[in-house]
Amino acid sequence: MPNVCHFTGKKTTFGRKLRYRGQKVKKGGFGIKMTGKTRRTFKPNLQKVRAVIDGRPVRIKASTKAIRMGLVIKPLKRKYGYTAQQKQENAG
Repeated sequence: MPNVCHFTGKKTTFGRKLRYRGQKVKKGGFGIKMTGKTRRTFKPNLQKVRAVIDGRPVRIKASTKAIRMGLVIKPLKRKYGYTAQQKQENAG
């Protein structure tokens, strides 16, 4: 399973971490100089959750933003009694 959010499509992105040393000219120095550039990754905060997709509960990876936005619909943990649809089927 790839590291991608099922709803928003968020995935790992790449960037750089910059390192400087020295004192600013404003503060009486000779200016700050870059001493290092290293590659780094930005990973989304993905969670494995059970969600209802096409009427069936499925385990997927979803970002926390998608969960907070309400895009993830979680299945019921227990069925207490009948649902309205089941009552109609049994009555009819």
